[in-house]
Amino acid sequence: MPLHRLPARSLFLSSSLALLLGCAPGEEGSQPAANAAAEEARPGQPNPLRNAYFGDLHVHSQYSFDAFIFNVRATPDDAYRYAKGESITHPLGFPLQLQSGPLDFQAVTDHAVYLGVIPKMFEEGHPLYELPFASEVRGETGLDVRGAFRRAAEALRTGELTADTSGVTKEAWNDIVAAAERHNQPGAFTTFAGFEYTSGPEYQNLHRNVIFRGEASETAFSRLDSANPEDLWRWLDARREEGREALAIPHNSNGSNGQMFLLETFEGEPFDAAYADLRMRNEPLVEITQVKGTSDTHPLLSPNDEWAEFEIFPFRIATQTRSDVPGSYIREAYLNGLEIEEREGFNPFRFGLIGSSDTHNGAGPVEEDNYFSKVGVLDGEPELRGSVPLDAPRESPSGEDAEDGGDGAGGAEYADVYYDLWSASGLAGIWAEENTRDSLYDAMRRKETFATSGPRIKVRFFAGYDYSEDIGERADSVELAYAGGVPMGGDLTARAGGAPRFLVWAMRDPRSAPLQRLQVIKGWVEDGAAREQVFDVACSDGGTPDAASHRCPDNGAAVDLADCSFSQELGAAELRTTWTDPSFDPAQRALYYVRVLENPTCRWSTWDALRAGVEPHPDLPKTIQERAWSSPIWSIPVR
Repeated sequence: MPLHRLPARSLFLSSSLALLLGCAPGEEGSQPAANAAAEEARPGQPNPLRNAYFGDLHVHSQYSFDAFIFNVRATPDDAYRYAKGESITHPLGFPLQLQSGPLDFQAVTDHAVYLGVIPKMFEEGHPLYELPFASEVRGETGLDVRGAFRRAAEALRTGELTADTSGVTKEAWNDIVAAAERHNQPGAFTTFAGFEYTSGPEYQNLHRNVIFRGEASETAFSRLDSANPEDLWRWLDARREEGREALAIPHNSNGSNGQMFLLETFEGEPFDAAYADLRMRNEPLVEITQVKGTSDTHPLLSPNDEWAEFEIFPFRIATQTRSDVPGSYIREAYLNGLEIEEREGFNPFRFGLIGSSDTHNGAGPVEEDNYFSKVGVLDGEPELRGSVPLDAPRESPSGEDAEDGGDGAGGAEYADVYYDLWSASGLAGIWAEENTRDSLYDAMRRKETFATSGPRIKVRFFAGYDYSEDIGERADSVELAYAGGVPMGGDLTARAGGAPRFLVWAMRDPRSAPLQRLQVIKGWVEDGAAREQVFDVACSDGGTPDAASHRCPDNGAAVDLADCSFSQELGAAELRTTWTDPSFDPAQRALYYVRVLENPTCRWSTWDALRAGVEPHPDLPKTIQERAWSSPIWSIPVR
């Protein structure tokens, strides 16, 4: 058996661990009731202490203009079949199937702009087929796939396509909604109707995914309706008044050129309480990680965080233009929100976290050793995505073969793309009573959510003033944690003269690596300025955090690049602790969120090279430390 893969039931869980992480003892990944009060409940009954569910809320099918241009023909039905564990076909002809098993929930979120329009331009006899623009997109004027994408993207920004497409978009939207209804299986697999709103002035990504709780709207709101995300929020308010509840989830703030978390409105006006309320009412969550990079933080923003440089995608979306760092990352937004709240009394950045994939293949490429990238025929093979050298040198502009690709690999030449910077990421985690739309959506609203970079790592995070030191060891720990405090996503009002205890717990994905360390990231306001600090709070292999540096010792875990096997004897199946902030001040405004790190494993690009029998790309990371992030808990000061 390969060292990097373990049987799904190779880890024995203690009773208290199973209860805390929402699974039955000895059955990691199962979903029965998991607490003393519900031990006698029938299977399938809601668990009042909540289970962890994993899914993807950012999936594109052939109805997205760019997916179809990339030769993707996967339908919404195909996307749901993939999420349920079935095999579907990649545009290059090979099968796609999750090795880690079915997901618990999913939403197909095709671009609302040009929704279903591009497929009709390839359908002879349809009026859209005859448009000159359609001829260009089909390549009849010499455009290749990349050229067709650029041409369509330009028309999207300029509004050039003036033909009446309302009937086409309505037909596609109806099919997306109908597919969600067809595949929704309460208690087993949950679907949500959704779409993507794609405002991106000058390629500055301001995209959001809209997820409906139940009944969807008659139409989807697109960039052509307004480039201002605040108008999307008002549109959502209007739908809510009709009884159609929905929320928006921003993504790829890393590619927003500082615009996603700008410290003013879209129109350049100062923030006020009404703006903060509008935003948080409609955007309670943000997608922290996906194929196009991770938006937690950046080394320039968090120079004292040794793990800040993780899967950084540095460009604006669909360009090789650098994206400004300030205003583009989540941790900085959290800190800015604390400062705003300290000065003004409101916070426009009080959001929780999820991950998702943003696949355009109808199938999320979230497994490092089963990676097929994102955009169909453009990156479906290792040579196309730049992880493996090209079979033959490219021809130089003079017509002669290039002698050296300039990649520092002894003359090896790689594809001139940025797909090698993309990630095998990510997944949304939700703590909910049951696997149904109402239960999962309610959890998203209360921000009891977490994100992973791909593995199904479970994380729980609570804070309370009345927790005992041994709460994590007790069989009724979850019940006590809810009763005496708040979970991730919650607010905890400080008490004068004391400090809260934080219950922090994570469990590994049996298919992935053991856990290395458990961290709490703190942000707070001191003397009017926001500050941050990373605390290691639980270490694997018997280590303890250093009292001065707050860092665990290196556990020595390694990866053998000859076969991508990794240390199985080092690391932990689970990490848990009850932690108290040593610098807690009840008068300071603060937030805390969890980051858990695995031992190192091979990055997808190294897997590509290994299978091709070549050395890994010299300019790409050979290994990766997969991780998970919780939503924050906010500490409300005593004044």
